Amino acid sequence: MPLGNRLKNSFVAGLLLVAPLVVTLLVGRIVVGWTLGIVDPLVQWTGLAAYVANDQLLAQILAVVLVLVTITVLGALAQWTVGQRVFGGVGRVVNFIPLVDTVYSSVRQVASSLVDRDSRYESVVLVEYPREGVYSIGLVTAESPRAVEAVAGEETYNVFLPNSPNPTGGRLLVVPADQIHEIEMSVQQGMRQIVTTGMGSNGDAASQQTSGEFVTGAGRAQEGK
Repeated sequence: MPLGNRLKNSFVAGLLLVAPLVVTLLVGRIVVGWTLGIVDPLVQWTGLAAYVANDQLLAQILAVVLVLVTITVLGALAQWTVGQRVFGGVGRVVNFIPLVDTVYSSVRQVASSLVDRDSRYESVVLVEYPREGVYSIGLVTAESPRAVEAVAGEETYNVFLPNSPNPTGGRLLVVPADQIHEIEMSVQQGMRQIVTTGMGSNGDAASQQTSGEFVTGAGRAQEGK
């Protein structure tokens, strides 16, 4: 095997191993910088450093803990009737502010779709849509009403076909039971595949396996040459 091809295969194999780590570190750095940008002003405003012997790092950790506790408390309050009314009122006020309402509603819808939809949907299925031979990922919401089944003349199910990569939009189909293809995939896995446009369908383990297979395959190819 020519030296140039060996170097090329080695570079690509190394890139597959290093690139995920580099991207993870870069994202981690951005998240840490964004977090410190919120935590540092909070430390200065509350004077937490004075309570921990002016230890800046300990004050930052304490600020993060306070933020997490506050978010948890707000989440608990939001589950009560009074909290739902209060936060619902805040959401309605925000929706009246131009531009802000677009950002707020979009972020909230995406977050809700990723967190809550596991409990809303029964299962992940495949439906031949928009034409025969082409399959779309669907989420079964429930059995269709009796009035719908009376018109169809058979058992039908309500299937929601979410858009990709934004699953907050989509369309509702009423599909006969014999035209629904059940698959061994959890709702979380189905949502991940939709949001990532198929790139995250198999998870990190599959990515590692693919990288390993590539390196092994490249080595075998070199031995064969």
